[in-house]
Amino acid sequence: MTATDRHFLDLDTINANDLRSIINHAKELKNGKIVPNRPLAGKALAMIFEKPSTRTRVSFEVGMKQLGGDVVVLNNSDLQTGRGESIADTARVLSRYVDCIMMRTFGREKIAEMAEFATVPVINGLTNSSHPCQLLADIMAFEEHLGPIEGKTVAWSGDGNNMASSWIHAAVKFNFNLRIACPAEHSPDTALFDWAKKNNSSVEMYEDPVEAVTGADCVVTDTWTSMGDGKENPHNRLAAYQVDKKLMSQASPNAIFMHCLPAHRGEEVTGEVIDGPQSVVWDEAENRLHTQKAILLWCLK
Repeated sequence: MTATDRHFLDLDTINANDLRSIINHAKELKNGKIVPNRPLAGKALAMIFEKPSTRTRVSFEVGMKQLGGDVVVLNNSDLQTGRGESIADTARVLSRYVDCIMMRTFGREKIAEMAEFATVPVINGLTNSSHPCQLLADIMAFEEHLGPIEGKTVAWSGDGNNMASSWIHAAVKFNFNLRIACPAEHSPDTALFDWAKKNNSSVEMYEDPVEAVTGADCVVTDTWTSMGDGKENPHNRLAAYQVDKKLMSQASPNAIFMHCLPAHRGEEVTGEVIDGPQSVVWDEAENRLHTQKAILLWCLK
């Protein structure tokens, strides 16, 4: 298998069995059932950040070092791309120095170009279109609290952003029901719903958040304005989609609440929900470490 077969770009491009294997491996790593014994010793990961990061930066760096590897962190000011060098040439050069590239950027086209021209695996650390690493951590957290996600119901309330798009990918790959509640002008790309339908998946769009959340096993939201997406202030349009105690009460009694963080308490979610007993946000955050270690091992296998 070549290096390019091991890119981790979007969930829709990766075999469902491979995704399940990554999550199962992450669970074993977290529970100490596997002692990896520094399997990535002598390997190096380049991390490119065109957007700021807390969880992605720390979890990938700590994870790579726990696996025995080294990390090189590159911001915009460190790269020649800001002075006219192409992504393609950057990919070719970095491939001569490192064994894997993680990129956190804006447009999907940038990471696609990186993957096209790199001769080492490329990992999508986030784009404006998707956040696949986060979704694996979320699936893992869900299953830790509620068992297998297959056949369960997840409800999204808020902006139909990159996280919502990755939840659609996940619903198809992991075979669960997804309800997305948001204003029409904040809906994920219609092509995603067409793709889900083509793959016989239960992904439905709602305008009423109460209808979407009723009976759900998990309620998810995210910030109303993503980093650098250029949207105008959406608060008036999204206020009705705030996840508060009243909305959570419509979900299943054992439902959990998820948020990929950072959170803006009082906007997309109230403090009593995110800090309450149904919230599993800190488990999600921790699981970024374990799933990303499993992703690195999958990419560099």
